[in-house]
Amino acid sequence: MAVAGTSPTEVTVRRARTADVRSVRRLIETYSRDRILLNKPTVTLFEDIQEFWVAERDHDAEVVACGALHVMWEDLAEVRTLAVDPELKGAGVGHLLLEKLLQTARWIGVRRIFCLTFEVEFFSKHGFVEIGETPVDTDVYSELLRSPDEGVAEFLGLERVKPNTLGNSRMLLRL
Repeated sequence: MAVAGTSPTEVTVRRARTADVRSVRRLIETYSRDRILLNKPTVTLFEDIQEFWVAERDHDAEVVACGALHVMWEDLAEVRTLAVDPELKGAGVGHLLLEKLLQTARWIGVRRIFCLTFEVEFFSKHGFVEIGETPVDTDVYSELLRSPDEGVAEFLGLERVKPNTLGNSRMLLRL
């Protein structure tokens, strides 16, 4: 896929492999230092590798972006850990990756996509809108409370994760 502004201009978006975890870690650390992304233990990245897609530069096979799709419920998933090498921000790599995550969501039957982000303009371009309350009924809310996943706790707006979400916007896309 051609992406304007990259050098050279070809990237491939593909499923992540365990060998990509070190590159994903590097991308996360780039943004976690400024609290734009939450840092994750490396073991969690290995455990969640099947949720990740990466953008790999064709000429040198370097992973230059990553993103994950985490299913939360029958019709609900979250875009997580979407990160692009700062040198390629604005080149369209993030858009390609997000489109792949949305395509995956459609394929598995998810109809609502949630994200917690500082990048409101980026996600708005893909149809996400800011939301206030948690968009699930009380029965689903009760079930989600049972999840040990910190991202689910952030989605629910639980008090214990409030420091992680300060300044972020809650956004939702209906497919």
